[in-house]
Amino acid sequence: MDQFSAHLDRGWELVQRGDTRGAAASARRALELDPNSPEAHNLLGFVAAMEGEGEEAIEAYQQAIALDETYLEAMLNAAEVLIAPIGDFDQAIRMCDQALDLAEVDEEVIDALLLKFDALMGKGERDEAKRVLEKVPEGPYENPGHLFLVGRAFYEMGDVERARGLIEASAEKDPRHPEAHYYLGLIRDELGDSRGATVSFMRSRELDLLHSAQEVFAHLNPVLYKYVNGADVFISDVPGVELVAEGVDPRALVILNGFDPGDGVEHDWRGDRSSRAATKASRVFIYALNVARQAGHTSAIEQELVGALEREISATFLEPEQQDRAKSELN
Repeated sequence: MDQFSAHLDRGWELVQRGDTRGAAASARRALELDPNSPEAHNLLGFVAAMEGEGEEAIEAYQQAIALDETYLEAMLNAAEVLIAPIGDFDQAIRMCDQALDLAEVDEEVIDALLLKFDALMGKGERDEAKRVLEKVPEGPYENPGHLFLVGRAFYEMGDVERARGLIEASAEKDPRHPEAHYYLGLIRDELGDSRGATVSFMRSRELDLLHSAQEVFAHLNPVLYKYVNGADVFISDVPGVELVAEGVDPRALVILNGFDPGDGVEHDWRGDRSSRAATKASRVFIYALNVARQAGHTSAIEQELVGALEREISATFLEPEQQDRAKSELN
């Protein structure tokens, strides 16, 4: 693999992890090697969109399209940003039509039609939006995202029964899709299934919290991130009574568990921080109510959680290493 391709691949990998700063750096390195690369400009636009910089994203996408007038992916990405957060629905519709002229396979047609549907709904043109929805190729849809998006479109048009089958299939194929569970809750509530709706809403809430927590991981210091890289994340309101009975602080924000012990020594819930054995945690438990209480305001939750994770990782892994090193030097 050449250096340019390596930077692009690394950028998209970091996008998947939510590391927008790292992804942007990779995109810029790729552009240094090839300033006329539409792919690098598209990546830079995608990163800007993730950071909420709509105008900057559109500028990058337009540059990508100027360099390659057939770059359908950049057109679809641009249309999405034009719909939200920018709200330029007419321009989004024109971009979707341009993409439809280039679309060759059903997946590309579906993406463009669904974005056009969203733009028309944003304009309040429901009749035209309905006509666009009728042009969407029928399933089966291999992509769980299409299952959800087509189902959501039918729900927004009031066709609850048709939406139900698609949304249920989406939640089944992708159990970690928070929006699928949320809309399934809406559908079940509308159909009179209050209990089923509650289950779906609770699952959506759990997945939303999990997604937020995973985004926070991208902001960790790389030195600390390696100790929780790949760990499963579990979110609860507060530590369970059985943990408190074992000595866990009832107002703990974060607990690391499932340690990878180099010598087979298992750590307990309190960390056993005097041991040198642990090299990595495979489970991270986050206590949402405690984090929110400590943060004091919703805007401070992310910063509070990053701080809590860094403190816990440092106390569990780095401080014992430093203590062991100091003892070794004394001996």
